[in-house]
Amino acid sequence: MTKYIFVTGGVVSGLGKGITSASLGNLLKARGLSIVNQKLDPYINVDPDTMNPFQHGEVFVTEDGATTDLDLGHYERFTGVNLRKDANVTTGSIYRKVIDRERKGDYLGATVQVIPHITDEIKRRIKGISNEVDVQITEIGGTVGDIEILPFLEAARQIRKEFGQENVMFVHVTLVPFIGPSTELKTKPTQHSVSMLRSYGISPDLIVLRSEQELTDEIKSKVSLFCDVSFENVINAPDLDDIYDVPIKMYEEGLDAAVNKRLALNSDSPDLSRWNEMLSLKNGVNKNVKIAILGKYFGLPDSYMSVVEALKHSCLQNKVNLDLVWIDADNYEIEDLKNLNGVVVPGGFGYRGIEGKIGAIEYLRKNKIPFLGICLGLQCAVIEFARNVCGISDANSTEFSQTTKNPVIDLLPNQDLEADDVGASMRLGTYPCKIQPDTMAKDIYNNEIIYERHRHRYEVNNKFRNELESKGLVFSGLSPDEDLVEMIELKDHPYFVASQFHPEFKSRPWDPAPMFNSFIAASKEIKFFDENVKNEHKVKD
Repeated sequence: MTKYIFVTGGVVSGLGKGITSASLGNLLKARGLSIVNQKLDPYINVDPDTMNPFQHGEVFVTEDGATTDLDLGHYERFTGVNLRKDANVTTGSIYRKVIDRERKGDYLGATVQVIPHITDEIKRRIKGISNEVDVQITEIGGTVGDIEILPFLEAARQIRKEFGQENVMFVHVTLVPFIGPSTELKTKPTQHSVSMLRSYGISPDLIVLRSEQELTDEIKSKVSLFCDVSFENVINAPDLDDIYDVPIKMYEEGLDAAVNKRLALNSDSPDLSRWNEMLSLKNGVNKNVKIAILGKYFGLPDSYMSVVEALKHSCLQNKVNLDLVWIDADNYEIEDLKNLNGVVVPGGFGYRGIEGKIGAIEYLRKNKIPFLGICLGLQCAVIEFARNVCGISDANSTEFSQTTKNPVIDLLPNQDLEADDVGASMRLGTYPCKIQPDTMAKDIYNNEIIYERHRHRYEVNNKFRNELESKGLVFSGLSPDEDLVEMIELKDHPYFVASQFHPEFKSRPWDPAPMFNSFIAASKEIKFFDENVKNEHKVKD
């Protein structure tokens, strides 16, 4: 029977419940157990697909095409388990399902209420993902005390009642703040948070204390006493420089051992050799690569979470340190592009920042600076090439100009933008890509057919393909029927490669995404002009 672990949070949001859940999954899998992670989100949006990245961060895409919370990216990167759409549940999706059933008469005229109808649907979603794995880790978003998460807490309480204490446990992540004027670490917020959780009928079995610094045994003993949790089940999770160090720290604190004991999992000690081998790649690295992300969502760093992590994975494998530079596509000077080892132009939607991206790509193309384009980055690269190489001065995308006479990027004939569901017109999830021979793409993937995740609506217009190709744009990846452009590249350039798909979603710390890995490999070879050194790469104005 599957054992269930519910991860809740207290005091403030953004404490790292996702990293804690991912790290726990990592350690339990290292013990030889089969695991699956799940995220319950309290917002009323059906999914994050239409949410502003400034508010919510990136939208992560699963293999089966679900647009989900970014924490699912953490789960996959830490555990290597590819998740499905049922790994992310929102209040909006729950209520929509219940209301649809009510409209069909499935409730036989009953008054539809939060309990039992909403909580029953939540329980169905929780239990529906396990597929008889050994352990399911379900993170409940938000913090205890938020009105939105009450149905989720109640559903979790009922699951414990249904399956028994021996099969269900609660992990509560809370904050121990450091108060500067008194130079003290305060446990009172944790005590209040646990008290509130208990008022909903849930007593945590294990408490993870987030803090800026290491906590003393005295602090942990105090939490143990006042929160009625055994000392060994009080785990300290201090701030670390690298999130990939967290599983090791949690192992040292005894997180997986406490869970193994509490749920009687009878599993062996974790084999962390592969994880430690991956972390050891950081040792002795003394070379930096200066990589810019030139995008349009800079109010929240999480907007490009998977891109940043994929860059980190690739730098690790290439034995270089990542010197990350953020460039706002709406507000930069051409000087900002000088002395960079490489530039990533990531995905996005809407017109804002497009001309800035196109101008930057022209500069990167002319000055032989490595360029990696993702989704919108590919579309901007095609527009730039059409304008400045093919001489189609008004080339554009119909996403940005509905009146353009030369839509080199356009919708497919069967796409319906008038559909009620804005996601219905998008290409979502995993699609095959046929790699063309004698291309950089073939060197990157060393395969004829690859499978990558997509999240986009607009495609390269086939009416312009011959003209673009005749001027030197290489279509190095196509759909199997060769009707859709998946990858482009340029010859005689250190690295100019772009894709319609999002390779960052499949990148893992021990197995970086091939496009990112090759991009960093090319970027670290770039040298900059120094008047004291001959034969260096000089950037042209």
